[in-house]
Amino acid sequence: MAKRDFYDVLGVAKGASADEIKRAYRQKAKELHPDRNADNPKAEASFKEANEAYEVLKDAEKKAAYDRFGHAAFEGGMGGGRPGGHAGGAGQADFASAFSDVFDDLFGDFMGGQRRGGGQRATRGSDLRYNLRVTLDEAYHGLQKTITVPSSVACATCSGTGAEGGAEPSVCPTCSGMGKVRAQQGFFTVERTCPTCSGAGQIVKNPCHVCGGAGRVKKDRALNVNIPKGVETGTRIRLSGEGEAGLRGGPAGDLYIFVEVADHPIFQREAENLFCRVPVSMTKAAMGGDIEVPTIDGGRSRVKIPAGSQSGKQMRLRGKGMPHLRNTGSGDMFIEIHVETPVNLTQRQKELLAEFERQSEDNNPESSGFFKTVKGFWDSMKG
Repeated sequence: MAKRDFYDVLGVAKGASADEIKRAYRQKAKELHPDRNADNPKAEASFKEANEAYEVLKDAEKKAAYDRFGHAAFEGGMGGGRPGGHAGGAGQADFASAFSDVFDDLFGDFMGGQRRGGGQRATRGSDLRYNLRVTLDEAYHGLQKTITVPSSVACATCSGTGAEGGAEPSVCPTCSGMGKVRAQQGFFTVERTCPTCSGAGQIVKNPCHVCGGAGRVKKDRALNVNIPKGVETGTRIRLSGEGEAGLRGGPAGDLYIFVEVADHPIFQREAENLFCRVPVSMTKAAMGGDIEVPTIDGGRSRVKIPAGSQSGKQMRLRGKGMPHLRNTGSGDMFIEIHVETPVNLTQRQKELLAEFERQSEDNNPESSGFFKTVKGFWDSMKG
């Protein structure tokens, strides 16, 4: 079967420029790639045909030979094959190079939206982290706070370009702005970062005397931060574009503020709920009565202690906890009773307690039940 004309394969005129040929090939490669035509058994053959055509027409010498002799220029040892007419090795290398060219266009979207080999004109700045410690009272009320962030900002002298006087950087002559250079090693095409521009694709011939060509300088910045009500340890606040400035005018990164809420001397926190451990005297716990407890908003609440309360008993004050961070309303506050045993008794107090002990055999059901159970346990062991 006679080979099709290479110009017809790519769909270009015979006098097409190198750029037109390259664009046409890339379009054909995208259309014919086997991965995109799993249901078309002829796609692979057409894809290889387009590769073969492009490998000839992209090379000025091969193109000239093809324009003069047609397909005969590469038959019988006339063309770019190896000595002796065995062009298979070279053909494989040409195919690998061609596939590497089009791979970037086919799958560039999966590599950050740009060609793998392409250098970036500007680099996004790094994200920054700032640890902010607030009190529980501040977390309850919310606050505006001014913080000082050590960061990098765009150089004012060169307007972030990195070049003296704000001039635009020049295209790297080594990689032609791609940021990558390629070398052929047998079947494989090895791609590495351009040594001249370090992958940027551009070079600054006359670096700014202030930033040294980076386009940014170190500087502390003061920022006003709004801390919402209800934040807790681990809350993360993102400030878009307040991170480190990008290289050579690139976009700034983000600033992440990580909140830590300090311990409180009175309240313990669990999510939106607060706990307050309140000591009460033995007599008040026994007879009952009212106590006054503080609340996180600075107020006071009166709580009734039931007669006979034991240590660990909890009472709930609804809506007296922390505000919900993302919803309306607040958590609850729990009062936990801790019955305090008196110390440093006087002789008279001891006598009164001794008398009370003799009169209270039937007033301690828990201890009476416990020791009855213990006695039964010991009796069973003897048996």
